[in-house]
Amino acid sequence: METPLTRLVGVRYPIVQTGMGWVAGPRLVSAAANAGALGILASATMSLGRLRSAIREVKSRTSAPFGVNLRADAGDARDRVRLIVAEGVRVASFALAPSEALIGELKAAGVVVMPSVGARRHAEKVAAWGADAVVVQGGEGGGHTGDVATSVLLPQVVDAVDIPVVAAGGFHDGRGLVAALAYGAAGVAMGTRFLLTAESPVPDAVKARYLAATVKDVTLTSRVDGLPHRMLRTEMVTSLERSGRAATLLRALRHAAAFRRMSGQSWPALARDGRALKRAKHLTWPQALLAANTPMLLKSAMVDGDTDRGIMAAGQVAGVLTDVPTCEELITGLMKEAEDTLRRLGAP
Repeated sequence: METPLTRLVGVRYPIVQTGMGWVAGPRLVSAAANAGALGILASATMSLGRLRSAIREVKSRTSAPFGVNLRADAGDARDRVRLIVAEGVRVASFALAPSEALIGELKAAGVVVMPSVGARRHAEKVAAWGADAVVVQGGEGGGHTGDVATSVLLPQVVDAVDIPVVAAGGFHDGRGLVAALAYGAAGVAMGTRFLLTAESPVPDAVKARYLAATVKDVTLTSRVDGLPHRMLRTEMVTSLERSGRAATLLRALRHAAAFRRMSGQSWPALARDGRALKRAKHLTWPQALLAANTPMLLKSAMVDGDTDRGIMAAGQVAGVLTDVPTCEELITGLMKEAEDTLRRLGAP
C-alpha cells in the first residue's frame, strides 16, 4: 500500500511503531522494520554510547529504514542529532517540537524529520519550520497525551498542513488504518499494539496484565509526573494519586537520583534538562521535578517486571487487545484486514 508516508521514508506499509521508552529497543524496531513498518528506536532512556550501540544493532538486524526518537529538550540533543546523521538513520522523530535550527540541521543531512504533536497549532508550527511529516496523537493514545479525541484532532491537522500526517491514538487494526486514510492521514502509528508483540522486550507477566485489562482499566492521571499520562489503573497509580505533596516530591527526588546513576548524567545536566522541560511544557518547578518519576517507574514495570512498583503506559486500545502476535503476523493481518475493508467499501 503506497501513501505519502511510504514514499517519504521508504517503507512497504503506512504503519509506524512508536518510540516507547524501555520498550522500543533494537529487537522490536528491527522486527517491525523487517515486517514492512517504520520502526522507531526510543533513545530518551539511553546514554549517547548506548544509543550508538543500539543503532548499530538495529542496522545489523535489518536493511530496512528505521528511525530514532529524540528528546528535543535534552541537553545533548545536538550530539544525538549528529550521531544519527553519522550513522545514516533515515528518520528522526520527536516527542516535543524540535527547534527550527535542529530541523534544519537534520534536513540538510537528508534525515526525515517527523515530530509528534497533540494540537493543530503545534502541527502548523513545526510544518512552518520545515518538518517533513507529523504524527498527531489523540487523547486515546498511551503515555503523555492530550484530551482531544483522534477523530476530532486528526481532520483538523490534515486540513491545516500540507505535509504527510500520521494518525496515532486508538489504532490497532486494519479497519482503523482505513478510517485514518479516509480522514486524509498518510498512515497510522501504534504503541500499545506493538508493545504486545512477541518481539517486545516487556516481561510476559506484564503483557498478561495488559491483556487482562478492560477499557475501564485504562486511566488518565497527572499525579505521576505532573502531566496528563494515560496508563493502566494499578495499585501504584492509586497510591500516587493519594500521596501528599511532600511524599510525592520526595519520591520524585529519589527517582531523579536513580535515573542519574543509571544514565551517567551529572546533576547539573539533569537540572538543565529539567529547566528545558519546564520551559517547553510551561510547568511549575514541582511539576518539573515530578517528571523525574516517569523513567524509573516505567522501568520498574517494563524492564524489571514489577507491576506493584511500576507504571504501565497504555492507550485505550489495551482494553480490546487479546493476543501477542509476532510483528510479521500483526502487520500481515492488519494489511489484509485493511484491504478486505477497502474491497467491501468498493474502493478501487
